[in-house]
Amino acid sequence: MLREEADRLGPGARLPSSREIMRRHNVSPVTVSRAIGQLAAEGRVVSRPGSGAFVAARQPVRGQDPVDLSWQTVALGDRVVDDGPVAALLAGPPEEAVPLTGGYLHPGLRPDRQLAAAGARAVRRPDAWAVPPLTGLRELRSWFARQAGGDVTAADALIVSGGQAALTHAFRALAAPGTPVLVETPTYPGALAAAKAAGLRATAVPMDRDGVRPELLAEAFAVTGARVFFCQPTLHNPTGATLSPDRRAQVLEVARAAGAFVIEDDYARYLAPGAPPSLASMDAHGTVVNVGSLTKILSPSLRVAAVVARGPAAHRLRASQLVESFFVARPLQETALEFVGSAAWSRHLNAVHAEILTRRDALAAALAARMPAAEVHLLPIGGLHLWLRLPAEVDENTLVETARRLGTLVSPGRMYYPSEPPGPRIRVTHMAAADLPELAEGVRRLAEALERCLLSQAP
Repeated sequence: MLREEADRLGPGARLPSSREIMRRHNVSPVTVSRAIGQLAAEGRVVSRPGSGAFVAARQPVRGQDPVDLSWQTVALGDRVVDDGPVAALLAGPPEEAVPLTGGYLHPGLRPDRQLAAAGARAVRRPDAWAVPPLTGLRELRSWFARQAGGDVTAADALIVSGGQAALTHAFRALAAPGTPVLVETPTYPGALAAAKAAGLRATAVPMDRDGVRPELLAEAFAVTGARVFFCQPTLHNPTGATLSPDRRAQVLEVARAAGAFVIEDDYARYLAPGAPPSLASMDAHGTVVNVGSLTKILSPSLRVAAVVARGPAAHRLRASQLVESFFVARPLQETALEFVGSAAWSRHLNAVHAEILTRRDALAAALAARMPAAEVHLLPIGGLHLWLRLPAEVDENTLVETARRLGTLVSPGRMYYPSEPPGPRIRVTHMAAADLPELAEGVRRLAEALERCLLSQAP
Protein backbone atom coordinates (compact mmCIF):
# COMPACT_ATOMS: atom_id res chain seq x y z
CA MET A 1 0.00 0.00 0.00
CA LEU A 2 2.80 2.42 0.85
CA ARG A 3 4.55 1.62 -2.47
CA GLU A 4 1.40 2.56 -4.36
CA GLU A 5 1.02 5.75 -2.35
CA ALA A 6 4.65 6.71 -2.97
CA ASP A 7 4.18 6.15 -6.72
CA ARG A 8 1.01 8.25 -6.66
CA LEU A 9 2.58 11.12 -4.72
CA GLY A 10 5.70 11.36 -6.91
CA PRO A 11 9.33 12.37 -6.19
CA GLY A 12 9.86 14.89 -3.39
CA ALA A 13 6.43 14.44 -1.80
CA ARG A 14 6.18 13.77 1.93
CA LEU A 15 4.60 10.49 3.05
CA PRO A 16 1.93 10.60 5.75
CA SER A 17 3.26 10.58 9.30
CA SER A 18 3.86 7.27 11.07
CA ARG A 19 0.88 8.00 13.33
CA GLU A 20 -1.35 8.60 10.29
CA ILE A 21 -0.16 5.36 8.62
CA MET A 22 -0.84 3.43 11.86
CA ARG A 23 -4.36 4.87 12.02
CA ARG A 24 -5.16 4.20 8.35
CA HIS A 25 -3.94 0.63 8.26
CA ASN A 26 -4.41 -0.37 11.91
CA VAL A 27 -0.80 -1.53 12.33
CA SER A 28 1.80 -1.19 15.07
CA PRO A 29 4.68 1.36 15.14
CA VAL A 30 7.16 -1.47 14.52
CA THR A 31 5.33 -2.51 11.35
CA VAL A 32 5.35 1.08 10.07
CA SER A 33 9.05 1.45 10.85
CA ARG A 34 9.89 -1.81 9.05
CA ALA A 35 7.77 -0.82 6.02
CA ILE A 36 9.46 2.54 5.63
CA GLY A 37 12.85 0.90 6.12
CA GLN A 38 12.06 -1.57 3.32
CA LEU A 39 11.01 1.24 0.99
CA ALA A 40 14.21 3.12 1.84
CA ALA A 41 16.28 0.03 1.04
CA GLU A 42 14.52 -0.19 -2.33
CA GLY A 43 15.38 3.44 -3.01
CA ARG A 44 11.75 4.50 -3.06
CA VAL A 45 11.81 6.84 -0.06
CA VAL A 46 14.33 8.92 1.89
CA SER A 47 13.99 9.32 5.65
CA ARG A 48 14.89 12.70 7.10
CA PRO A 49 15.08 12.63 10.93
CA GLY A 50 12.76 15.19 12.43
CA SER A 51 11.01 15.83 9.09
CA GLY A 52 9.58 12.49 8.02
CA ALA A 53 9.85 10.24 4.98
CA PHE A 54 9.88 11.62 1.42
CA VAL A 55 9.46 9.95 -1.96
CA ALA A 56 12.88 9.59 -3.62
CA ALA A 57 13.69 10.47 -7.20
CA ARG A 58 12.98 7.48 -9.37
CA GLN A 59 15.99 5.42 -10.37
CA PRO A 60 16.04 3.03 -13.31
CA VAL A 61 15.47 -0.55 -12.23
CA ARG A 62 18.33 -2.89 -13.01
CA GLY A 63 17.56 -5.05 -15.95
CA GLN A 64 14.77 -2.77 -17.06
CA ASP A 65 14.84 -1.82 -20.74
CA PRO A 66 15.99 1.77 -21.35
CA VAL A 67 13.52 4.34 -22.57
CA ASP A 68 13.02 3.99 -26.32
CA LEU A 69 13.87 7.34 -27.94
CA SER A 70 14.11 6.01 -31.49
CA TRP A 71 10.98 7.92 -32.49
CA GLN A 72 13.10 11.08 -32.46
CA THR A 73 15.06 9.85 -35.48
CA VAL A 74 11.96 10.09 -37.62
CA ALA A 75 10.89 13.42 -36.15
CA LEU A 76 14.31 15.04 -36.62
CA GLY A 77 14.79 13.90 -40.22
CA ASP A 78 18.17 14.21 -41.95
CA ARG A 79 19.16 17.63 -40.60
CA VAL A 80 22.36 16.28 -39.05
CA VAL A 81 24.97 18.72 -37.75
CA ASP A 82 28.44 17.18 -37.76
CA ASP A 83 30.23 18.67 -34.76
CA GLY A 84 33.01 16.06 -34.70
CA PRO A 85 35.82 18.03 -36.42
CA VAL A 86 35.09 21.23 -34.50
CA ALA A 87 34.84 19.38 -31.18
CA ALA A 88 38.17 17.69 -31.92
CA LEU A 89 39.85 21.05 -32.57
CA LEU A 90 38.45 22.53 -29.35
CA ALA A 91 39.20 19.57 -27.10
CA GLY A 92 41.86 20.17 -24.48
CA PRO A 93 44.95 17.93 -24.57
CA PRO A 94 45.35 15.14 -22.02
CA GLU A 95 47.92 15.65 -19.30
CA GLU A 96 51.50 14.98 -20.45
CA ALA A 97 50.51 15.17 -24.13
CA VAL A 98 52.26 17.70 -26.37
CA PRO A 99 49.62 19.62 -28.36
CA LEU A 100 50.64 20.16 -31.97
CA THR A 101 47.05 20.99 -32.76
CA GLY A 102 44.60 23.70 -31.74
CA GLY A 103 43.42 27.07 -32.95
CA TYR A 104 44.40 29.38 -30.10
CA LEU A 105 47.48 30.75 -28.41
CA HIS A 106 49.00 28.80 -25.54
CA PRO A 107 47.67 30.23 -22.23
CA GLY A 108 51.14 31.51 -21.43
CA LEU A 109 50.99 33.75 -24.50
CA ARG A 110 47.57 35.22 -23.81
CA PRO A 111 47.26 38.70 -22.24
CA ASP A 112 45.03 37.42 -19.45
CA ARG A 113 46.19 39.94 -16.84
CA GLN A 114 45.74 42.88 -19.20
CA LEU A 115 42.33 41.58 -20.29
CA ALA A 116 41.28 41.32 -16.66
CA ALA A 117 42.34 44.92 -16.10
CA ALA A 118 40.44 46.01 -19.22
CA GLY A 119 37.39 44.13 -17.97
CA ALA A 120 37.59 45.82 -14.58
CA ARG A 121 37.71 49.24 -16.25
CA ALA A 122 34.92 48.26 -18.65
CA VAL A 123 32.36 47.33 -16.00
CA ARG A 124 32.90 50.71 -14.31
CA ARG A 125 31.80 52.54 -17.42
CA PRO A 126 28.39 54.26 -17.31
CA ASP A 127 25.65 51.96 -18.62
CA ALA A 128 28.11 49.02 -18.76
CA TRP A 129 25.25 46.64 -17.96
CA ALA A 130 22.61 48.38 -20.06
CA VAL A 131 21.29 47.15 -23.40
CA PRO A 132 23.86 48.09 -26.07
CA PRO A 133 22.98 49.33 -29.56
CA LEU A 134 21.64 46.25 -31.34
CA THR A 135 24.39 46.33 -33.97
CA GLY A 136 27.09 46.83 -31.35
CA LEU A 137 28.85 49.73 -29.64
CA ARG A 138 29.54 52.43 -32.20
CA GLU A 139 33.16 52.89 -31.05
CA LEU A 140 33.82 49.16 -31.42
CA ARG A 141 32.18 49.06 -34.84
CA SER A 142 34.32 52.02 -35.89
CA TRP A 143 37.45 50.19 -34.73
CA PHE A 144 36.57 47.07 -36.74
CA ALA A 145 35.74 49.24 -39.76
CA ARG A 146 39.22 50.78 -39.63
CA GLN A 147 40.74 47.31 -39.40
CA ALA A 148 38.86 46.22 -42.53
CA GLY A 149 40.21 49.29 -44.33
CA GLY A 150 39.16 51.09 -47.49
CA ASP A 151 35.99 53.14 -47.17
CA VAL A 152 34.34 50.78 -44.66
CA THR A 153 32.46 52.70 -41.96
CA ALA A 154 30.94 51.89 -38.59
CA ALA A 155 27.52 51.69 -40.26
CA ASP A 156 28.78 48.69 -42.28
CA ALA A 157 29.85 46.67 -39.22
CA LEU A 158 27.80 44.34 -37.02
CA ILE A 159 29.21 43.02 -33.73
CA VAL A 160 28.61 39.28 -33.28
CA SER A 161 29.61 36.56 -30.80
CA GLY A 162 32.83 35.35 -32.40
CA GLY A 163 33.93 34.33 -35.87
CA GLN A 164 32.07 31.01 -35.88
CA ALA A 165 28.77 32.78 -35.18
CA ALA A 166 29.61 35.26 -37.94
CA LEU A 167 30.05 32.42 -40.45
CA THR A 168 26.78 30.83 -39.36
CA HIS A 169 24.92 34.12 -39.85
CA ALA A 170 26.59 34.72 -43.22
CA PHE A 171 25.79 31.30 -44.66
CA ARG A 172 22.17 31.52 -43.53
CA ALA A 173 21.70 35.08 -44.75
CA LEU A 174 23.40 34.84 -48.14
CA ALA A 175 22.31 31.46 -49.54
CA ALA A 176 19.09 29.47 -49.57
CA PRO A 177 19.02 25.93 -48.14
CA GLY A 178 19.82 23.32 -50.77
CA THR A 179 21.98 25.63 -52.88
CA PRO A 180 25.74 25.25 -53.46
CA VAL A 181 28.46 27.28 -51.76
CA LEU A 182 32.00 27.34 -53.15
CA VAL A 183 34.90 26.77 -50.76
CA GLU A 184 38.64 26.44 -51.13
CA THR A 185 39.95 22.92 -50.82
CA PRO A 186 41.20 22.23 -48.24
CA THR A 187 39.42 24.63 -45.89
CA TYR A 188 38.42 25.32 -42.28
CA PRO A 189 36.24 22.45 -40.91
CA GLY A 190 34.11 24.85 -38.88
CA ALA A 191 33.05 26.58 -42.09
CA LEU A 192 32.10 23.25 -43.67
CA ALA A 193 30.04 22.37 -40.58
CA ALA A 194 28.31 25.76 -40.54
CA ALA A 195 27.52 25.55 -44.25
CA LYS A 196 26.05 22.08 -43.85
CA ALA A 197 24.01 23.20 -40.84
CA ALA A 198 22.59 25.97 -43.04
CA GLY A 199 21.53 23.35 -45.59
CA LEU A 200 24.19 24.30 -48.16
CA ARG A 201 26.22 21.99 -50.38
CA ALA A 202 29.96 22.74 -50.26
CA THR A 203 31.71 22.54 -53.65
CA ALA A 204 35.51 22.47 -53.72
CA VAL A 205 37.64 24.95 -55.67
CA PRO A 206 41.33 23.94 -55.97
CA MET A 207 44.15 26.14 -54.73
CA ASP A 208 47.94 26.19 -54.93
CA ARG A 209 50.71 27.75 -52.86
CA ASP A 210 49.42 31.22 -53.78
CA GLY A 211 45.83 30.53 -52.73
CA VAL A 212 42.65 29.87 -54.68
CA ARG A 213 43.03 29.70 -58.46
CA PRO A 214 40.82 32.41 -60.01
CA GLU A 215 40.31 30.60 -63.34
CA LEU A 216 38.99 27.52 -61.53
CA LEU A 217 36.83 29.73 -59.32
CA ALA A 218 35.23 31.21 -62.44
CA GLU A 219 34.64 27.72 -63.81
CA ALA A 220 33.07 26.58 -60.53
CA PHE A 221 30.66 29.54 -60.52
CA ALA A 222 29.65 28.76 -64.10
CA VAL A 223 29.13 25.04 -63.51
CA THR A 224 27.32 25.19 -60.16
CA GLY A 225 25.42 28.47 -60.35
CA ALA A 226 26.61 29.21 -56.80
CA ARG A 227 26.17 32.71 -55.43
CA VAL A 228 28.53 32.46 -52.46
CA PHE A 229 32.27 31.79 -52.21
CA PHE A 230 33.85 31.26 -48.78
CA CYS A 231 37.58 31.94 -48.57
CA GLN A 232 40.45 32.75 -46.21
CA PRO A 233 42.71 34.98 -48.31
CA THR A 234 45.15 35.75 -45.48
CA LEU A 235 46.96 32.84 -43.83
CA HIS A 236 44.56 30.25 -45.15
CA ASN A 237 43.73 27.50 -42.67
CA PRO A 238 45.21 24.89 -42.98
CA THR A 239 47.73 25.60 -45.78
CA GLY A 240 49.01 29.02 -44.67
CA ALA A 241 48.68 30.48 -48.16
CA THR A 242 48.12 34.23 -48.60
CA LEU A 243 46.57 35.61 -51.78
CA SER A 244 48.65 38.15 -53.67
CA PRO A 245 47.14 41.57 -54.50
CA ASP A 246 46.73 40.52 -58.14
CA ARG A 247 44.81 37.38 -57.25
CA ARG A 248 42.69 39.30 -54.77
CA ALA A 249 41.58 41.62 -57.55
CA GLN A 250 40.89 38.64 -59.84
CA VAL A 251 38.75 36.90 -57.19
CA LEU A 252 36.64 40.02 -56.81
CA GLU A 253 36.25 40.35 -60.59
CA VAL A 254 35.21 36.72 -60.92
CA ALA A 255 32.67 36.96 -58.09
CA ARG A 256 31.21 40.21 -59.40
CA ALA A 257 30.82 38.72 -62.88
CA ALA A 258 28.95 35.78 -61.33
CA GLY A 259 26.71 38.06 -59.26
CA ALA A 260 28.01 36.33 -56.16
CA PHE A 261 29.11 37.17 -52.62
CA VAL A 262 32.56 36.50 -51.22
CA ILE A 263 32.65 35.64 -47.50
CA GLU A 264 36.12 36.74 -46.42
CA ASP A 265 37.14 34.98 -43.22
CA ASP A 266 39.84 37.38 -42.02
CA TYR A 267 40.45 35.44 -38.81
CA ALA A 268 44.26 35.70 -39.01
CA ARG A 269 44.71 39.43 -39.64
CA TYR A 270 46.48 39.88 -36.30
CA LEU A 271 48.58 36.72 -36.54
CA ALA A 272 51.21 38.17 -38.88
CA PRO A 273 53.15 41.43 -39.10
CA GLY A 274 52.17 43.39 -42.19
CA ALA A 275 49.14 41.40 -43.31
CA PRO A 276 47.96 42.50 -46.79
CA PRO A 277 44.86 44.68 -47.29
CA SER A 278 41.58 42.87 -46.88
CA LEU A 279 39.31 42.01 -49.78
CA ALA A 280 36.73 44.29 -48.17
CA SER A 281 39.06 47.26 -48.56
CA MET A 282 39.22 46.60 -52.32
CA ASP A 283 35.47 46.12 -52.78
CA ALA A 284 33.33 48.92 -54.21
CA HIS A 285 30.23 46.89 -55.08
CA GLY A 286 29.07 45.16 -51.89
CA THR A 287 30.52 41.85 -53.07
CA VAL A 288 32.52 41.09 -49.92
CA VAL A 289 31.15 40.10 -46.52
CA ASN A 290 34.15 40.41 -44.23
CA VAL A 291 34.51 38.58 -40.90
CA GLY A 292 37.06 39.92 -38.41
CA SER A 293 37.59 38.51 -34.92
CA LEU A 294 39.59 39.18 -31.75
CA THR A 295 39.34 35.63 -30.46
CA LYS A 296 42.44 34.12 -32.05
CA ILE A 297 44.80 36.88 -31.00
CA LEU A 298 43.44 37.43 -27.48
CA SER A 299 41.46 34.63 -25.85
CA PRO A 300 39.05 31.81 -26.77
CA SER A 301 36.53 33.31 -24.35
CA LEU A 302 36.60 36.81 -25.84
CA ARG A 303 33.82 35.97 -28.28
CA VAL A 304 33.79 39.31 -30.08
CA ALA A 305 33.84 39.63 -33.86
CA ALA A 306 32.45 41.90 -36.56
CA VAL A 307 30.74 41.23 -39.87
CA VAL A 308 31.17 43.95 -42.48
CA ALA A 309 28.53 44.05 -45.22
CA ARG A 310 26.52 46.54 -47.27
CA GLY A 311 23.07 46.77 -48.79
CA PRO A 312 20.32 44.16 -48.40
CA ALA A 313 22.92 41.58 -47.33
CA ALA A 314 23.75 43.74 -44.30
CA HIS A 315 20.08 43.96 -43.39
CA ARG A 316 19.69 40.18 -43.54
CA LEU A 317 22.75 39.66 -41.38
CA ARG A 318 21.46 42.09 -38.77
CA ALA A 319 18.06 40.42 -38.78
CA SER A 320 19.71 37.01 -38.30
CA GLN A 321 21.67 38.29 -35.31
CA LEU A 322 18.63 39.96 -33.80
CA VAL A 323 16.25 37.01 -33.95
CA GLU A 324 18.87 34.52 -32.77
CA SER A 325 20.55 36.27 -29.85
CA PHE A 326 19.47 39.96 -29.78
CA PHE A 327 22.99 41.34 -29.24
CA VAL A 328 26.45 40.63 -27.82
CA ALA A 329 26.73 41.20 -24.05
CA ARG A 330 27.72 44.81 -23.45
CA PRO A 331 30.40 44.09 -20.78
CA LEU A 332 32.21 41.88 -23.30
CA GLN A 333 32.06 44.59 -25.96
CA GLU A 334 33.24 47.22 -23.48
CA THR A 335 36.14 44.98 -22.44
CA ALA A 336 37.24 44.47 -26.05
CA LEU A 337 37.03 48.21 -26.68
CA GLU A 338 39.06 48.98 -23.55
CA PHE A 339 41.78 46.53 -24.53
CA VAL A 340 42.26 47.52 -28.19
CA GLY A 341 42.29 51.17 -27.14
CA SER A 342 45.10 50.64 -24.64
CA ALA A 343 48.87 50.41 -25.00
CA ALA A 344 48.61 46.73 -24.08
CA TRP A 345 47.16 45.98 -27.53
CA SER A 346 50.22 47.02 -29.55
CA ARG A 347 52.60 45.46 -27.02
CA HIS A 348 50.71 42.20 -27.22
CA LEU A 349 50.71 42.22 -31.04
CA ASN A 350 54.46 42.80 -31.18
CA ALA A 351 55.15 40.04 -28.66
CA VAL A 352 52.91 37.51 -30.42
CA HIS A 353 54.31 38.33 -33.86
CA ALA A 354 57.86 37.75 -32.64
CA GLU A 355 56.85 34.48 -30.96
CA ILE A 356 55.01 33.26 -34.07
CA LEU A 357 58.02 33.76 -36.32
CA THR A 358 60.36 32.14 -33.80
CA ARG A 359 58.11 29.10 -33.37
CA ARG A 360 57.34 28.82 -37.07
CA ASP A 361 61.04 28.64 -37.91
CA ALA A 362 61.76 26.23 -35.05
CA LEU A 363 58.95 23.91 -36.13
CA ALA A 364 60.04 23.99 -39.78
CA ALA A 365 63.63 23.23 -38.82
CA ALA A 366 62.65 20.36 -36.51
CA LEU A 367 60.41 18.82 -39.17
CA ALA A 368 63.14 19.06 -41.80
CA ALA A 369 65.67 17.44 -39.46
CA ARG A 370 63.48 14.67 -38.03
CA MET A 371 60.82 14.09 -40.70
CA PRO A 372 62.42 14.66 -44.13
CA ALA A 373 59.85 12.30 -45.68
CA ALA A 374 57.08 14.79 -44.83
CA GLU A 375 56.96 17.87 -47.06
CA VAL A 376 56.00 21.29 -45.66
CA HIS A 377 53.52 22.85 -48.08
CA LEU A 378 54.92 26.37 -47.60
CA LEU A 379 56.44 28.65 -44.98
CA PRO A 380 53.63 31.13 -44.22
CA ILE A 381 54.05 34.80 -43.34
CA GLY A 382 52.67 34.09 -39.86
CA GLY A 383 49.75 32.18 -38.38
CA LEU A 384 49.65 29.17 -36.12
CA HIS A 385 50.23 26.13 -38.33
CA LEU A 386 52.24 24.30 -40.96
CA TRP A 387 50.58 21.98 -43.49
CA LEU A 388 52.41 18.73 -44.22
CA ARG A 389 52.13 16.30 -47.10
CA LEU A 390 52.90 12.76 -46.00
CA PRO A 391 54.36 9.95 -48.10
CA ALA A 392 51.61 8.37 -50.19
CA GLU A 393 51.91 5.02 -48.44
CA VAL A 394 51.16 6.48 -45.00
CA ASP A 395 47.64 6.22 -43.65
CA GLU A 396 47.06 9.57 -41.92
CA ASN A 397 44.58 8.17 -39.40
CA THR A 398 47.09 5.53 -38.36
CA LEU A 399 49.78 8.19 -38.01
CA VAL A 400 47.55 10.46 -35.93
CA GLU A 401 46.55 7.59 -33.64
CA THR A 402 50.16 6.36 -33.30
CA ALA A 403 51.30 9.88 -32.45
CA ARG A 404 48.53 10.15 -29.86
CA ARG A 405 49.68 6.94 -28.19
CA LEU A 406 53.23 8.34 -28.13
CA GLY A 407 51.96 11.50 -26.46
CA THR A 408 51.58 14.15 -29.17
CA LEU A 409 48.47 15.46 -30.90
CA VAL A 410 48.10 16.58 -34.52
CA SER A 411 45.12 17.24 -36.79
CA PRO A 412 44.33 14.72 -39.56
CA GLY A 413 44.09 16.32 -42.98
CA ARG A 414 40.86 14.59 -44.01
CA MET A 415 38.66 16.88 -41.91
CA TYR A 416 39.74 19.92 -43.98
CA TYR A 417 38.41 18.62 -47.30
CA PRO A 418 34.84 19.04 -48.55
CA SER A 419 35.42 16.13 -50.95
CA GLU A 420 38.01 13.39 -51.42
CA PRO A 421 41.50 14.48 -50.30
CA PRO A 422 44.40 14.19 -52.79
CA GLY A 423 46.51 12.22 -50.34
CA PRO A 424 47.56 11.97 -46.70
CA ARG A 425 48.07 15.31 -44.95
CA ILE A 426 48.32 16.59 -41.37
CA ARG A 427 48.22 20.07 -39.84
CA VAL A 428 50.88 20.79 -37.23
CA THR A 429 50.47 23.72 -34.84
CA HIS A 430 53.38 25.54 -33.24
CA MET A 431 51.53 27.97 -30.94
CA ALA A 432 49.79 25.46 -28.65
CA ALA A 433 52.95 24.04 -27.03
CA ALA A 434 54.21 25.67 -23.84
CA ASP A 435 57.63 26.57 -25.22
CA LEU A 436 60.28 25.63 -27.78
CA PRO A 437 61.57 22.58 -25.86
CA GLU A 438 58.04 21.16 -25.68
CA LEU A 439 57.56 21.91 -29.36
CA ALA A 440 60.77 20.02 -30.19
CA GLU A 441 59.65 17.07 -28.05
CA GLY A 442 56.33 16.99 -29.86
CA VAL A 443 58.09 16.78 -33.22
CA ARG A 444 60.36 14.02 -31.90
CA ARG A 445 57.33 11.94 -30.92
CA LEU A 446 55.61 12.68 -34.22
CA ALA A 447 58.73 11.62 -36.12
CA GLU A 448 58.79 8.36 -34.20
CA ALA A 449 55.14 7.77 -35.08
CA LEU A 450 55.87 8.40 -38.78
CA GLU A 451 58.84 6.05 -38.68
CA ARG A 452 56.67 3.29 -37.19
CA CYS A 453 54.03 3.82 -39.88
CA LEU A 454 56.64 3.66 -42.66
CA LEU A 455 58.20 0.52 -41.21
CA SER A 456 54.81 -1.16 -41.04
CA GLN A 457 54.38 -0.49 -44.78
CA ALA A 458 57.82 -1.83 -45.74
CA PRO A 459 57.77 -5.12 -47.71
